[in-house]
Amino acid sequence: MRILVVDNYDSFVFNLVQYLGQLGVDAEVWRNDDARLSDESTVAAQFDGVLLSPGPGIPERAGASINLVHACAAAHTPLLGVCLGHQAIGVAFGATVDRAPELLHGKTSSVFHMNTSVLKGLPDPFTATRYHSLAILPESLPSVLEVIARARSSVIMAVRHIKLPIHGVQFHPESILTEGGHRLLANWLTYCGWSCDEALIRRLENEVDAAVHSRLPLATERTAAATVRTSA
Repeated sequence: MRILVVDNYDSFVFNLVQYLGQLGVDAEVWRNDDARLSDESTVAAQFDGVLLSPGPGIPERAGASINLVHACAAAHTPLLGVCLGHQAIGVAFGATVDRAPELLHGKTSSVFHMNTSVLKGLPDPFTATRYHSLAILPESLPSVLEVIARARSSVIMAVRHIKLPIHGVQFHPESILTEGGHRLLANWLTYCGWSCDEALIRRLENEVDAAVHSRLPLATERTAAATVRTSA
């Protein structure tokens, strides 16, 4: 199985790659301005799945990201967008991304969801780490995208395409303070042809839980503060 992670110049993209590796998937990582991405259709056809990473700035300046969304849609290639990547999916299908009603960088909040698609099997609500000042505006969401998760403030936290294997999450599944990060990525990988290994997922979830609880309460607060960064 070939998985491409498009690096939108995010300092923690390799945390995502590490999570994928822990699930047994060795992903290839290309920067969003890599010359190989100039032929998006070929890229979409040669990979079993594409993951658009978080990153700074706005979707329109995230290199090949928006064009890759269109290419993956045309090829029916499974696509997952995280933070900036999630916003790129929204823009690609006609949504507007603008200032979020709340600024959250390195903070956690509760996410309420429909227990479906990439979020299937996660607690409801679950705790997620957020690093963003922009968000997809709900009133601009096209009919082909369905909201499958929101924050308590109603900010869109996850979407899926109603017909294609395309999903986006505004939060960061790769953060140690996000519940169910491995399960979310595992759910996505099943769209790419990965055989679900429930025992492995549970072991990884338990390892993350143990690491978090061994550092609570002060250590987790310091971890979040130390990793504050400017991201979409």
